[in-house]
Amino acid sequence: QVQVVESGGGLLQAGGSLSLSCAASGSIFRINAMAWYRQAPGKQRELVASITSGSDTVYADSVKGRFTISRDNAKNTVYLQMNSLKPEDTSVYYCNADITYGGGIYRTRNYWGQGTQVTVSS
Repeated sequence: QVQVVESGGGLLQAGGSLSLSCAASGSIFRINAMAWYRQAPGKQRELVASITSGSDTVYADSVKGRFTISRDNAKNTVYLQMNSLKPEDTSVYYCNADITYGGGIYRTRNYWGQGTQVTVSS
């Protein structure tokens, strides 16, 4: 069984910084792409940033230059460093990971974390 758990959300003022972490655990053979999404009230979930197993990254235009995604493959963890936060960054942030798991017979599945709230006040 595989679990994906986020941590690091919170409440802060505009202009501040916050770091999110997402750790995967369980019978993991390999973690492929990992990503952060966010969903604000009344809005659709949107991609914030993604990172491949080779550390190629993609960012939403709204966060380019402010957010940085990174990963530590030894720890099965992906991070999101968020700087110069704005009130419009307020959302629930979700980790997403494409994971190959098992022992003997391997399967690949997409996993979501439970989400962590980030609130930025003006």
